[in-house]
Amino acid sequence: MSQAQEPPRRKLLRIDDLLQRNVYDVDQRPHIILHAEKCEECEYKPCLRACPAECYVEVGGRVIFSYEGCLECGTCRVVCPHDAVEWDYPVSGRGVYYRFS
Repeated sequence: MSQAQEPPRRKLLRIDDLLQRNVYDVDQRPHIILHAEKCEECEYKPCLRACPAECYVEVGGRVIFSYEGCLECGTCRVVCPHDAVEWDYPVSGRGVYYRFS
């Protein structure tokens, strides 16, 4: 009796490896504006933990945002309790191009 052959296994990639495959066409004008003065009154700063691209970082007690690596998921505008995030899609033809292969 012959055993059935197992299908070839695919190598699982880490999220960092997948994100590095994306291509970004960054516009000079940011599509997200952070009103950092509102962040000063925020105790928990959920944007620091919720952004999958880690576009938000805390430096010297201040929240700094960099839109160039944004995945355009909109998470930051949903989790911000102080409406400090002014979010819009990038200008047509700009932004992130996802590459899954």
